[in-house]
Amino acid sequence: MTDSHDISERARKRRRRRAQGAPALGVVAYTVAAACLLPMVAVLVGALSGGTDTVGHLLATVLPGYVGTTLLLVVLVGVGTMIVGVGTAWLVTMTVFPAKRLLEIALVLPLAFPAYVLAYAYTFVLDHPGIVQSSLRSVTGWGPRDYWFPEIRSLGGAALMLILVLYPYVYLLARAAFLQQSATAFLAARALGKNAWVAFWRVSLPMARPAIAGGVLLAIMETIADFGTVAYFGVQTFATGIYTSWFSMADRAAAAQLAVCLLAFALFLAILERTQRGAAKYHDTGKRQQRMPPDRLRGWRAALAFLACFLPVLLGCLLPVAVLLTMGIGSEQDLLSRRYTRFISNSITLAASAAVITLLAAIAVGFFQRLRPGRGAQVAAYIARLGYAVPGGVIAVGLIVPFAAFDNALDSWMRARFDYSTGLLVTGSIWLLVGAYMVRFLAAALGAYEGGQSTIHANMDAAARSLGQTPLGTLRRVHLPMLTPSLLTALLIVFVDVMKELPATLIMRPFNYDTLAVQAYRLASDERLEGAAVPSLVIVAVGLLPVILICRQVGRRS
Repeated sequence: MTDSHDISERARKRRRRRAQGAPALGVVAYTVAAACLLPMVAVLVGALSGGTDTVGHLLATVLPGYVGTTLLLVVLVGVGTMIVGVGTAWLVTMTVFPAKRLLEIALVLPLAFPAYVLAYAYTFVLDHPGIVQSSLRSVTGWGPRDYWFPEIRSLGGAALMLILVLYPYVYLLARAAFLQQSATAFLAARALGKNAWVAFWRVSLPMARPAIAGGVLLAIMETIADFGTVAYFGVQTFATGIYTSWFSMADRAAAAQLAVCLLAFALFLAILERTQRGAAKYHDTGKRQQRMPPDRLRGWRAALAFLACFLPVLLGCLLPVAVLLTMGIGSEQDLLSRRYTRFISNSITLAASAAVITLLAAIAVGFFQRLRPGRGAQVAAYIARLGYAVPGGVIAVGLIVPFAAFDNALDSWMRARFDYSTGLLVTGSIWLLVGAYMVRFLAAALGAYEGGQSTIHANMDAAARSLGQTPLGTLRRVHLPMLTPSLLTALLIVFVDVMKELPATLIMRPFNYDTLAVQAYRLASDERLEGAAVPSLVIVAVGLLPVILICRQVGRRS
């Protein structure tokens, strides 16, 4: 009896050790999910508390314009990114032409550019005082009213900037889908007398439809979240309306109600994207009989294919870099000055803090889902991913409203009880801004972490538990060492995304705490484009780091 009692007691102790850390991990995971849900709930509450007067005013004045402009911009960017992304993906995957190997990697490079940086570069070149129109007037002798030239500061110009930086989303997903397709159906269509174009349109394109739709929806979600480009070009969308209501009109209810409209559209797109990802089963590498044979192009066809793939790289990367360098050299901005050192320091501090906190949150959510794969963990993970569909301006409004109410209530209570003013403890702090970044970019870190975690077999966890490891011990001693590349990738992606982020930073940053993105936007708003080129170049240089990682992956899969 004594022996059996000792054995059962040791077994209970082992079970307690194995469960150690799981409840705490669950608390952290659910707290992270609640933090991601808070801005959406706060925006909804703030919108409902604003009354019907504000809604009526918005409907009678600016709301129809915001809706029409935003929808038109979404359509233009969606169609443009689909045409450029799918066309280039098909050419580099299914054909052979000069410089194909170089271009299939270079086509990813525009992803490193924020759209507002391209807007500054192209405005410098194409605007009325720019080099193109100035040269045209110089050569022809025309006056300002003697000719017509496309207006870059327009809805079409904003759409073009967004297409040039967002088409890589479609390109990467479409290229992966084309690589995974079986050659059987395509060759059967060719054997039945169909030419390559008809076979592509009727066979290959429908098979890749889920991947293409997913890429287009990602581009559209980035479009509705964009603020810097549309604000600089004077295009009135929901994003600019939120910022104008918040700062220019000091109307938080109006900002919250506009944010709810944008949030509803963004969440609708997020549901569509998840549905398309779940339906992406048209191509199965396990059933592929043979690889699609590439078609070798010659003559004018090869030249046309090269031009079609080179043009997006030229317009989305090479030309903007050359223009920004020219602008930066001619400016009076000094990166080594104390002022710019502070901008760089602020940007790096925010980006590094947000990257670390976001990665820790992703590890907590991802590992808890693996440890307790139940409905609660799945719901927490799904809520944590919603942030990628919520624009930065919406998150900013959704966090400032409740925390400002908390700060004001606390200050009133302290004044009444102790005759002491606490001021704003949370609102306007760095940590609230970092929290906004965490909500916005947690999905990217979680995706990178889960991608690496999926390569760790469940037997590794079982072996660790049989050796007496607790869940946290398994995470620390088994998972994290094996996931080092994935963790570094997640850190780098969030770091760069925070460096480029503009709307939430503009709304939530502490007083006199400017970043490179804010400085670039401020100089561009003052029409000092040469000065804006310097911080823009730094942002692009940092943005190239994760793009290089993506390019390496593209090269390995070729």
